Amino acid sequence: MPGTARAETITVFAASSLTTALAEIETGFEAASGHDLVIALSGSSSLARQIQQGAPADIFISASPDWMDVLAEDGLIEPDARFDLLGNSLVLVAHGVAAPVEIGPDLDLLALLGDGRLAMALVESVPAGVYGKAALETLGLWEAVAPQVAQADNVRGALAFVAVGEAPLGIVYATDAVAEERVTIVGTFPENSHPPIVYPVADLANRDTPAEAEFLAYLRGPQARAAFERQGFTVLAH
Repeated sequence: MPGTARAETITVFAASSLTTALAEIETGFEAASGHDLVIALSGSSSLARQIQQGAPADIFISASPDWMDVLAEDGLIEPDARFDLLGNSLVLVAHGVAAPVEIGPDLDLLALLGDGRLAMALVESVPAGVYGKAALETLGLWEAVAPQVAQADNVRGALAFVAVGEAPLGIVYATDAVAEERVTIVGTFPENSHPPIVYPVADLANRDTPAEAEFLAYLRGPQARAAFERQGFTVLAH
């Protein structure tokens, strides 16, 4: 990508599950373009609400189409600059080394938890938590374990609960588990147990600069694809 005569700052609001991949992409894009990326990472629900309240973001990468739809309905995204970027899967992780389990209706999750907690992102608003609750409900496991769920503000917070041993088990994205060596993936939730996990990206409708278009193109390019795939994402954009 050729350098530009005028460097610009691009503010990206992105789901916290993208932390590791975007750190690599930030370095590569800044070196290639000369622009400066400012990346704010949090739960998609929190970021979407900040955008609704006028936060000065340029690009939004959500872990759920639902929150992008909310912003679209509010007229806050450029309709012709939205595309599905990534896919992911949902896993059960344990602290330290643990034996694998078969995730299905017969899983005795309560027995695995004992007196411990099941770490999840906020189950009513943060995509990882919403997907996790949906999966547990589909499998008939939610009602029994709901009293032992410990909710975090975002999926990386849920991962941290398990990593430091505050919770023996947690439900996170497969890509989060890859980024944390203190946890073990003990099982993957069936794809049909929850809605498809899709990450849409969009240019927000507050300003329109060439730098934003360059970054969106970079997200579709080979360097970003490699960074995402190294973290276990399925790349949907071409």
